[in-house]
Amino acid sequence: MATETLTLDQKTIDTVKATVPALQEHGTKITKHFYKTMFKNHPELKNIFNQTNQRKGDQQKALANTVLAAAMYIDNLGAILPVVKQIGEKHRSLNIKPEHYPIVGENLLIAIKEVLGDAATDDIMTAWEKAYGVIADVFISIEKEMYEEVANKKGGWVDYRDFKVVEKVKESDVITSFYLQPVDGGEIATFLPGQYITVKAEIEDQPYNHLRQYSLSCAPGQNYYRISVKREDAIGDNPAGIVSNFLHKRLEKGSVLPISAPGGDFVLDLKDTRPLVLISGGVGLTPMMSMLETVIKEQPEREVYYIHAARNGKLHAMKARVDEITRNHSQVKSYTVYDNPVEGDQFDKEGYIDYEWLRTILPTNDAAFYFCGPKGFMRAMYQNLTKFGANESDIHFEIFGPADDITN
Repeated sequence: MATETLTLDQKTIDTVKATVPALQEHGTKITKHFYKTMFKNHPELKNIFNQTNQRKGDQQKALANTVLAAAMYIDNLGAILPVVKQIGEKHRSLNIKPEHYPIVGENLLIAIKEVLGDAATDDIMTAWEKAYGVIADVFISIEKEMYEEVANKKGGWVDYRDFKVVEKVKESDVITSFYLQPVDGGEIATFLPGQYITVKAEIEDQPYNHLRQYSLSCAPGQNYYRISVKREDAIGDNPAGIVSNFLHKRLEKGSVLPISAPGGDFVLDLKDTRPLVLISGGVGLTPMMSMLETVIKEQPEREVYYIHAARNGKLHAMKARVDEITRNHSQVKSYTVYDNPVEGDQFDKEGYIDYEWLRTILPTNDAAFYFCGPKGFMRAMYQNLTKFGANESDIHFEIFGPADDITN
C-alpha cells in the first residue's frame, strides 16, 4: 500500500505534512463546511449520508480525523491501513462507488481553501489535490476488493437486495426484532458475529432515502438475518428517530426492506480460546448476542462472561434468552445491572458497571473483551478495562463514529 505514495514527489509530501497543525486546529470547521458545500452542489448525496449524524456532528468529526491522519502519514499510508479498511467496510455497506470520490475531492478542496483563506496558498492547494488523488485511489482499490469479495461469496450480492419481514418480535418496551428473508427466495451470505447490514428506508413523506446500519443480533448459519432495533423517541431537543420509528410503526410481517450484504470489522475472533467477556449497554446488546449465540455453538468449552446494563427490566431485551443460555451452558455466566430498577426486577447490581465491581466478577485480565453501547457507556467500559489491566489489543468495541470519543 505504501507504494501508492511513489506518485507523490517530496515537495508535495512535505507541503501536505506542513498543513497538519492547521488541520488540527481547523479540521472540524473544514469538514462542516465541506458537507454543507457538497450537499448544496449535490443534494442527491443526501440519499447516502446519514443526516442524523450530520446534525450531531459525528460524520464531520470522523472525516476531520481521517483527513488529519492521511496528512500525518501521507508518506506511509500503510500505517493507517486498519482505519482505511474500517471506513472501507462502511463505504461498501453504503454502496459508495468510485464516481463519488471526485465529488468529495472537489468539495473538500473548496472547503480547505475557504476555511483557511490566504493561508491556503497555491502550493498547498496543488499539493492537497495530488494527495487527495492518491488517498482516493487507496480507498477505491481496497473497496473494489471488498465489492468483489461480497459479490463472489455464496449467497452474496452487491448494492441492495429486497428482503421481506417474516417475523416481528417485541423484545422490550423499546426494542423490536425483525427477521428478514430475501424476496427472491435465494441463498443469503453468511456473516461473522458482530457484523452489520445497511437498511435503506424509503419513507413516503421523506424527500430522501435514509440509510442506517444495524448489527445482526443472531448467530450466522440461519436462513434469515435478524436485526433488533431500539425505537428512538423524542427527548428534549432531540427529535424522534426517523428510521427506528419507521421500522417499529410501519414495518409489519410481509413488508419489504432493501438491505446491503453484511459487513464490518468488529467481529468475534473464534481462534482465541481464552475467556470471553461480552459487555453491553442498552441496544448495544445486538452484536453481543450474535457473539454469544455463536460461541456456545462453535466453542462450547470456552469460558464466557456476559454483562448487560439497562435502565430496568422493561427496557432489557432478550433477558429470557440469556438466562436460558446460562442455565443450559455451565461455561457461561451472565450478570445484569440496572441503574433504575422497578418492582419485580431481578438483577445482580444496581447502579452502573464500575471497576470495583467488575474486578470481583472477572477472574483474569488475560481475556478477550468486547463491548458495545452508548458513547458514554463505552467510554466508561474502556476506562474500566484499561484500569483492570486488559491489554489494548484485547479490547474491542464497535462505534458508528469517531473512535477517539471512547479512547480519549
